[in-house]
Amino acid sequence: MTVVMPAREAILRATLHIIGEQGVPALTNRRIAAAAGVSLGSLTYHFPSQTDVLRESMLLFAREEETARLAAIAERAAGGAPSLAAAAATVEQVLESMTFGREDIAPLELFLQAGRDHDLRGAAAQCFEAYERLAVTVLTVLQLPDPDLLAGPVVALIAGLQLRRLATGDVGRTPPAVALTMLVAGASG
Repeated sequence: MTVVMPAREAILRATLHIIGEQGVPALTNRRIAAAAGVSLGSLTYHFPSQTDVLRESMLLFAREEETARLAAIAERAAGGAPSLAAAAATVEQVLESMTFGREDIAPLELFLQAGRDHDLRGAAAQCFEAYERLAVTVLTVLQLPDPDLLAGPVVALIAGLQLRRLATGDVGRTPPAVALTMLVAGASG
């Protein structure tokens, strides 16, 4: 049995696919409609402007896909009262497992676009708030002091390592688990 995706979701997923494959500049209404299998009228009915489709695509990624993936990681972390070393090793495994296919590149493209288009900044902020909530959860399980204060730098470190790996193919001389441990140990010591 074939499951038909609602037009709105098909448009958002097609948008992420195009952005991941060709970047935001390649995004046109005709290209989105064709990739989603909908009419131009349906696209403009659901999303009156390109900013609207970009914002909602970013939020779809953050709310559904990324949040579900990260929540599973947090649940595993909370399951056994892990050590800082174990949590850092898990983060490293997640970073190493990322293939940087179209689906992984699209959100990074959208974050860059949010730097150019102030109307997307609210959606970008919601994405980073979700990352920070996950970091607070894990840091709290680890019983580290000031998890709310430490979450932002942890997210920034991980995002920077992810961006570096995308751009260069590696994370540099310091393995992610070591970098994360150094950051957290320095903040708690």
